[in-house]
Amino acid sequence: MPFFRDLSKSQPHEYHSEKLLSLLQCPSPAGGLRRRHTMKEAKDMKNRLGFLRRRNDSGSGGNAAKLDKVGKTVKPSYEEALKWGESLEKLLIHKYGLAAFRAFLRTEFSEENLEFWLACEDYKKAKSQSKMISKAKKIFGEYIAIQSCKEVNLDSYTRDHTKENMQKVSRSCFDLAQKRIYGLMEKDSYPRFLRSDLYLDLINQKKNSPPS
Repeated sequence: MPFFRDLSKSQPHEYHSEKLLSLLQCPSPAGGLRRRHTMKEAKDMKNRLGFLRRRNDSGSGGNAAKLDKVGKTVKPSYEEALKWGESLEKLLIHKYGLAAFRAFLRTEFSEENLEFWLACEDYKKAKSQSKMISKAKKIFGEYIAIQSCKEVNLDSYTRDHTKENMQKVSRSCFDLAQKRIYGLMEKDSYPRFLRSDLYLDLINQKKNSPPS
């Protein structure tokens, strides 16, 4: 007798996450790949997965656990944490601020934007042309190419411009793309980070901590 899953019972969030991911990854019965989702459908799927993750992360101690993960770096003073609210630049130059922002982006499934920006910063430090070419190919393949595993949201002009730059790799190869992604983070995820429990809890902990 065939086994049927009891749909009246709620399934764990991990099960739903795996099922949603399988819709994107599994081949069709005919052997060909499923029709690629449009950018809108992909973002919808991303949001649904993010919702499930946020539900898993919610609950007592959720924010404390996130802060523990970034606690390996030096924690900021109350004044330093307040400065993060002045600009994204001041947040990213602080090691703990960078780690906290990364933890926040992870909950929104948008960590690839920060990873791309950091990869570009590292790329500029390449000491030889051969290393620069190798890193440029890796960055383009992971973040710029269409349907890449960590594709960032770029307009067609910027993507084509960056692709042209790959013909003659230079230190400024990704400058325009990096600027676009920085702008997206600055206008979108950065303001949400400042309103997040992760940041507000940190501020309140520093503010309410007794003097030493």
